[in-house]
Amino acid sequence: MTAQLALGTYRCQAIPEAAVRAAASGAQWIDTAPNYHAGQAQTLLSPVLAAHPHMRIATKTGFFTAATGAAAVNDGALTEDQVAAGHSLAPGYVRWQTGRNCEQLGRERLDLVLLHNPERAHPGDRFGLQCAIREAFVVLEDAVAAGHVDGYGIATWAGLEEEAFTVGELLALAAEAAGGRHHLVAVQLPVSLVMMTPIVQALNGRGPLPAAAGAGLRVMASAPLHGGELPAMVDQELADLIRPGLTSAQACLLAVASCPGVTDVLLAASGAPHWREAADAVAQPSLTAAKLREITGVLASP
Repeated sequence: MTAQLALGTYRCQAIPEAAVRAAASGAQWIDTAPNYHAGQAQTLLSPVLAAHPHMRIATKTGFFTAATGAAAVNDGALTEDQVAAGHSLAPGYVRWQTGRNCEQLGRERLDLVLLHNPERAHPGDRFGLQCAIREAFVVLEDAVAAGHVDGYGIATWAGLEEEAFTVGELLALAAEAAGGRHHLVAVQLPVSLVMMTPIVQALNGRGPLPAAAGAGLRVMASAPLHGGELPAMVDQELADLIRPGLTSAQACLLAVASCPGVTDVLLAASGAPHWREAADAVAQPSLTAAKLREITGVLASP
């Protein structure tokens, strides 16, 4: 069974219209962050979420715009020194930003809060990074206990591939933060025919995807079309190898949606034709492991 299509708002140009379209199509998730769309993404989503209360929302804490940083300093959530980095996992900031996310999205309870590229917090310092993640998880566990958050996780670009942390380490840190049963429920990472290491690893039973799936975590695949660049890199011959009759974009999406362990594919499609094309792709029967091995083998060859 292929993964489900979800709306990602990182590169989305018409967020409210895309969110309405995603809701109407039956998509269950919208992914966003307080720094997306120059800091306006969550505010733009608020009326759509109010009109579609069944839609689930995944948002983040970590990166912030200059305006948000200034507000955090004014409220005592960050110091002037901390705000200069543009990114923070400091407990006070994570607590403040989670509350601000609720306000901007118009939700009393958030479905999912992800630490945004946590590897940025302590580059090259594995112990310091683990301490920072654990402390942030403590704040998010408190938010769950208070009824403000259902679950939490991490959204990373390179942290899992470069092994700044592993899924197993994240699970252990969450258990420590919770003092037992934890609410770490999701990981988000790039999966595509450009960034295909997670696919190759998963086909061999290794890497973050099998580890996350084995722990029952939701796995959100970001950048499945590599920022919109991938379809132009995939010719029709390769698209037909993946599945005859699909466009290049559809073939790329089906490959990601078929990857073992992936539950959601994040797509920043604003236009109705692009969304329909993508929905038709993920509605296809999943590619077999043998087919995925063939595809990755072709792409890996010189």
